[in-house]
Amino acid sequence: MKFSIDGVDSKGMDAGMGEPLGGGQYSVRINGADRALRVLRITSTGIEFMLDDVYHKARYVSRTTREMSMVVDGVEMSLGMHADFDDIVYKNSGGAGADGAGGSAQVSLKSQIPGKVVSVAVSEGDTVAKGDVVCTLESMKMQVAVKAHKDGTVGSIKVRESATVAKGDTIAEIN
Repeated sequence: MKFSIDGVDSKGMDAGMGEPLGGGQYSVRINGADRALRVLRITSTGIEFMLDDVYHKARYVSRTTREMSMVVDGVEMSLGMHADFDDIVYKNSGGAGADGAGGSAQVSLKSQIPGKVVSVAVSEGDTVAKGDVVCTLESMKMQVAVKAHKDGTVGSIKVRESATVAKGDTIAEIN
């Protein structure tokens, strides 16, 4: 995972989680050095933790599928999220066959995560290309674009803005 501190380091830092050690403690690697991390408290707005026995407090600012912005001890940071997250959601919503080759006779575009519908980008009768954004869902303060799994015409839209969907719910029918 790549980290960057706004206005400080244009190259960023490389970090990754190691093995959980139990009791909220983890081994982490930051720029090649092993460090001790202990999670003290996690809420929907932030996290308190000890890194090498030094207390830190982080407040979440915003989150997308590619990046999370937060303020750690008064310093704004950007965290690179899982680089392939959009592709994983796309594949699991019908965007690729089991072999990953793409193409699908599947008509229903299904949600692979539970969440709240933030926006719907298409209307019934619209022509969409494979990969076009159909709607945006929000789950755990992260926005995820749900993309068309094939070229076609939107036959019906099964969701509306501010509604909630469960994993497996049909988002739209694309013929």
